[in-house]
Amino acid sequence: MHEAAAVPLVALAAWQALVDLARVQPGQRVLVHGGAGGLGSTVIQVARHLGAYVATTARGRDEEKVRGFGAQEVLDFTKVDFAESLSGYDVVLDSFGGDTLARSLTVLRAGGLAISVVGPPDAAFAGQVGRPLLKPVMALLSRKVRARARKLVVRYSFLMMRSSGAQLQTLAGLYDAGALRPVLDRTFPFEETLEAMAYVEQGRARGKVVITMAPAGA
Repeated sequence: MHEAAAVPLVALAAWQALVDLARVQPGQRVLVHGGAGGLGSTVIQVARHLGAYVATTARGRDEEKVRGFGAQEVLDFTKVDFAESLSGYDVVLDSFGGDTLARSLTVLRAGGLAISVVGPPDAAFAGQVGRPLLKPVMALLSRKVRARARKLVVRYSFLMMRSSGAQLQTLAGLYDAGALRPVLDRTFPFEETLEAMAYVEQGRARGKVVITMAPAGA
């Protein structure tokens, strides 16, 4: 049950980024930032399931781990600048934002797509959440990254995971078949929820963190 709890958010985010937004095809090249983390480890697995060539950024100590998820190229971000080492990628999945997102645009081929799960939101997001009147505001928030993307002849999209029972059913089949596997870092009892949040915010998690509840009557 702990592993099951670690799956839905990251699995849906990975699927919606790579299948719905990027429409990744076999042989395409995908860069995943933070491959040892909860989201990155799942994105790597989904990308490999789709037949993509996958590169990821991670600490050197995590190289064996991310290769185990399916990454074919690992860049130690404490020693290597990915923007100087990579080029011609079809898709980048960003979970850091800021300078990492800006530099990620430079490793894409013409027409390539950078997807960020941390923003800034774009106009399409306003439509996704049913607030079309906010499109100008969202467009304003993302104007700098979109302008940089246009200059480089690439694309930018913001992703906010949405619930989908049908996609979860598809993903459950992949987990059951062993094509994907959950990545659980550690669990915390409910009483230590604040400690769990601090653990994640400090960047210590190498996988998903799950809050557990005591059985009824315990």
